[in-house]
Amino acid sequence: MLKLGIIEVGELDYMSPMILVEVAGKEPRPCIDYRKLNGIIRTEYFPLPNIEERVEKVSEAKFITVLDLSKGYWQIPLSKTAQRYAAFCTSFGTYRPLRMSFGLKNAPYFFSKLIAELLNGREDFVVPYLDDIAIFSDTWESHIKHMETVLQRIKRAKLTIKPSKCKFAQQNVKFLGHIVGQGFRTPSEIKVQAVLEFPTPRTKTQIRAFLGLAGYYQKYINLFSVIAAPLTDALKGRAKKGEITWTTECENAFRELKGKLIDKPVLYAPNFEREFIVQTDASNAEGMGDIMGTTNHERTWGHKPRLVGENRNYSSHRENDKPDDGSNQSNAGIWSTIEGLKKPVRNQISHFSRSCCRK
Repeated sequence: MLKLGIIEVGELDYMSPMILVEVAGKEPRPCIDYRKLNGIIRTEYFPLPNIEERVEKVSEAKFITVLDLSKGYWQIPLSKTAQRYAAFCTSFGTYRPLRMSFGLKNAPYFFSKLIAELLNGREDFVVPYLDDIAIFSDTWESHIKHMETVLQRIKRAKLTIKPSKCKFAQQNVKFLGHIVGQGFRTPSEIKVQAVLEFPTPRTKTQIRAFLGLAGYYQKYINLFSVIAAPLTDALKGRAKKGEITWTTECENAFRELKGKLIDKPVLYAPNFEREFIVQTDASNAEGMGDIMGTTNHERTWGHKPRLVGENRNYSSHRENDKPDDGSNQSNAGIWSTIEGLKKPVRNQISHFSRSCCRK
């Protein structure tokens, strides 16, 4: 860090400790413990991009380039005042950071704001997520122009990229934990392997960790919330931590969620030139659900929430109707329409799973 000009030797009034964090297969990573500093500084807000929308948008393209900004936050200089508060100490001296440090709670927001301003007005062919930038196009000629535009802006901002982590003009590329391109997307094998190797949870903390890891790919798993119900039920109670009773239902849900990802599911992007069909259904046991598909029987997205708590008290059919008179489906259709009206059709499709699975 000294050689790169990221820090310099200096003594200041405010100090945070540095610790070394072990990383599997890599050298220990130095991290500064800014918890006390983060607790007293004012939080700055800037919306982080929605990962799902980013992945869906890029997956439709035929040519994709992914750029990785070198050293991330270290490309942003700190003001003199910020340097004073962000100083840190080690067993071999005290230092003052000249660049934005990892661990500061406002770092992701400042960095995301910088990249958003850098690429402002070019959202139709480039989407960023922190230090990852994806350029996407439908033709080779347009992709060359798009790459030139983005690279020129990066150059003018005096930012640098790391060529070894960049992928240029690919038909399929890894982006934010997904393999995307050519109108479809699938989970990254490395991330899926982490789910498959997850040990059997024995505490609430471990269950949350597994659901968070597997839930990142819930768009690929039909009825994810229904399958995961025994695991989420195990988290009930006032205590947020502690051991849980691992039942047969929990084990079956744990194994089934892993098995769904072993099948290598694929999601397809919708074709807006085709006619869309909405199919709805309802069940007293499960709740209400809907599926949007196209006229050639490709499922674009499906939505079936699990009804919990007081929601289970509501009937899926009208009070004066018989359960089999079709009112279940009518009520489900009304619910589906209300859900769809919450967002425009294109955004709604981007938000939910866009397609069916294939092996």
